[in-house]
Amino acid sequence: METKKFKYIYDKPEALVDKVTHYCPGCGHGIVHKLLSEVIDEFGVREKAIVVAPVGCSVLIYDYMNFDGCEASHGRAPAVATGLKRVNPDSVVISYQGDGDLLAIGTGEAIHAANRGENFTTIFINNAIYGMTGGQMAPTTMENQITATTPTGRDPMDVGYPIRGCELLNSLEAPVFIERCSIYDFKNTLKTKKAIRKGIKNQIEGRGYSFIEVLSTCPTNWGMKPQEAADWVKDTMVPYYPLGNFRDN
Repeated sequence: METKKFKYIYDKPEALVDKVTHYCPGCGHGIVHKLLSEVIDEFGVREKAIVVAPVGCSVLIYDYMNFDGCEASHGRAPAVATGLKRVNPDSVVISYQGDGDLLAIGTGEAIHAANRGENFTTIFINNAIYGMTGGQMAPTTMENQITATTPTGRDPMDVGYPIRGCELLNSLEAPVFIERCSIYDFKNTLKTKKAIRKGIKNQIEGRGYSFIEVLSTCPTNWGMKPQEAADWVKDTMVPYYPLGNFRDN
């Protein structure tokens, strides 16, 4: 099944386009793009791969991937991924979504695709904020976290508590793989790649729905330097969003 191994972190996968990205310094999207591209190349499925782009900072993900991509309306990536996979069952479909896209406007799509056990892979980037539109509160924004729409901090008594995606989907019967990981340091970045590999492998083998949540950084909208943002993920997000595997059938 595997055709290639990447020995050095600076090796560029063929599945990754060599161009300057639009992401802010310290943003986690670029890291996850590289991990996904490496996995696609390692499994030798670049000609079969289709990434579904969400509405959000990663709306242009297909500009950086040297394989097919498809745009989806806000929150509808799981529905588009479902259609693509059902009419192209031999394809490898990745629904790549942010917290607003997956857990706000797209909550229903995400839950029902998972509940049906659709045979595609979801990569969920949780950076606790709306990035592209200016740093508003997201479903995953931490309690007391300051955002553009919560200038005094998120108040759960007013807007509810942060939603835990893995725990929510783990209440369903159909998903075969659910894991939360992060990229705040090199060790956890390697674990994230391992989780993405598992999610893609499950799809290739026809096992069903896989969900990989990645705790990521948004230094610009958090008002932090990149290293401060990485530390904030570790010290503030991880205690509420514990890392680890929730299901591996």
